[in-house]
Amino acid sequence: MITDTTLRFDLLSPDDATLLADIAQRAYADHYLHLWHDAGAWYMERCFSPAVLQRELADSNARIYLVRQDRQAVGFFKLNVDQPLKGQETANALELERIYLIKNVTGQGIGKAVLTFVIDYARQLGKELIWLKAMDTSHDAIAFYEKMDFVVCGTERLTFDVMKEEVRGMVVMQSFL
Repeated sequence: MITDTTLRFDLLSPDDATLLADIAQRAYADHYLHLWHDAGAWYMERCFSPAVLQRELADSNARIYLVRQDRQAVGFFKLNVDQPLKGQETANALELERIYLIKNVTGQGIGKAVLTFVIDYARQLGKELIWLKAMDTSHDAIAFYEKMDFVVCGTERLTFDVMKEEVRGMVVMQSFL
């Protein structure tokens, strides 16, 4: 298990795009390359190149945090601060768009610490709802979110041609604060 003294969440700026690209590609490669016909090359270039991440880091609605354990980068997460959930447009909502950790730190309580941080942050902002999407084949992730009081409220299907057809399903999950 982790201790508070060994874990940090550092808010990143556009100047940190290369650092973010490195950990994003490492964490994504640890878990998701099997989803793609091209071993994730197209998706990682589309989402995790330094140029793309620099634009995301400059977005005033986005907050991207580097997760450090014992000063080492072990993952990241991205929040969209004002992002309504379809069907819940009246709710003052925050989206947890991404949370990726490198494989060798999974199961250590870091994901729970991240989600606790996100919930506390959303409450500080006066949010009513947090929502996210997860692969419908990621049963452990869905169970984890359910333990953290998220419920499935919808489904989606990804349309990326390079992605294997059988793994395109997503669940949308929400938690009211």
